[in-house]
Amino acid sequence: MTAVDSVRILGVRVDDVTVDQALRIMEGYVADGRPHHVVTVNPEFVMQAQRDARFRVVLDEADLALPDGVGLIWASRVLGRPLRERVTGSDGLPRIARRSAEQGYRLFLLGAAPGVAERAAEILRRENPGLRIVGTYPGSPDPAEEDDLVARVVEARPDCLFVAYGAPRQDLWIHRNLHRLGVPVCMGVGGAFDYIAGVAPRAPEWMRDRGLEWLYRLARQPWRWRRMLALPQFVLRVLWEGRRQRTTADRKRE
Repeated sequence: MTAVDSVRILGVRVDDVTVDQALRIMEGYVADGRPHHVVTVNPEFVMQAQRDARFRVVLDEADLALPDGVGLIWASRVLGRPLRERVTGSDGLPRIARRSAEQGYRLFLLGAAPGVAERAAEILRRENPGLRIVGTYPGSPDPAEEDDLVARVVEARPDCLFVAYGAPRQDLWIHRNLHRLGVPVCMGVGGAFDYIAGVAPRAPEWMRDRGLEWLYRLARQPWRWRRMLALPQFVLRVLWEGRRQRTTADRKRE
């Protein structure tokens, strides 16, 4: 497997990969055949990991931790270890589908509201002729459903499993069941099915490029305001850590 450099942002590992590099790594996982867990780390993940030790372990033990979010790119620069590129789950899934159609990979879409994964699958197939989506199912991350969901996935024998239960539940679910699933690439994708299916519109590209997607989501879903409090907390913690590192470096030079 290709070795990648990583950075630590408030103690959370983030791999310094580009979109193309991440796709090549996942192709390697499929060729290898063993189960691998891919996580899409964003500032909310980082702050959740400060409070939830289980989630921090999941992120640290993931095979690939993608830098999902402009906030991580900014933070890495403040901390003196700049990441090269943002690699998002929402943008990545269509690209993985395109590569899967070319390579003949089998995909399974798990999660989201009833009917959403099916609609997303229809759109992905239409946009990528020959794409093999071998299963869709809503279900839930409730432990009582795990045996049934794992059996469905195992029977379908996908090469890539995409789970849309939202963080941290989707990644905790994958982590618990990774080796029972036996799927080469297991990846939590949050609201990606909703975006593809047209259930939830994404922020305009200019807002995404400027790191303002959170503002668009807040305007459309005001009830998210409690979750959004993690963002200013993240900024303050990163600035504090950057200042601490600079102070330590100055003292060593004295």
